[in-house]
Amino acid sequence: MTTRQLRVMYVEDEEDIRAIARISLETVGGFSVVLCESGSAAIERAPKFRPDIIIIDMMMPGMDGIETMQALKKLPQLDDIPMVFMTAKIQRSEVEYYLAAGASAVVPKPFDPLKLPDRILAIWRQHNYFDPAQSDNLSSAAPPPLSFTEPTNVR
Repeated sequence: MTTRQLRVMYVEDEEDIRAIARISLETVGGFSVVLCESGSAAIERAPKFRPDIIIIDMMMPGMDGIETMQALKKLPQLDDIPMVFMTAKIQRSEVEYYLAAGASAVVPKPFDPLKLPDRILAIWRQHNYFDPAQSDNLSSAAPPPLSFTEPTNVR
């Protein structure tokens, strides 16, 4: 069987955060990563890259995270891809708003670079994008924690 890496697109306007995320996701996680500096760059690159999951910064100039997610979901090849917001704005009402808008999950900033790959893989698996029969076809340097459960709502 052929093994492939999880394909992750990360949309973030801050260059230093993109650099840390790349190291985390590629080196620690073993994922294939495409970084985008804006929502418009993500819309342009996503169809060709065909990500398994997309991480989007919530606060960006131009298109914010929700506008970016909505535009990406309009692309037929991306409409069912899990999209995760990464943001420092994590008050209960904000998180509820992001989830109601269509985000699959919310990851708080600052993030732990050593734990981010596990978190992203767990979110991807939780959203039914993981077929146990095909588990040998997807590799990750870091296996997901066995007891991790991503909350589906905030109480």
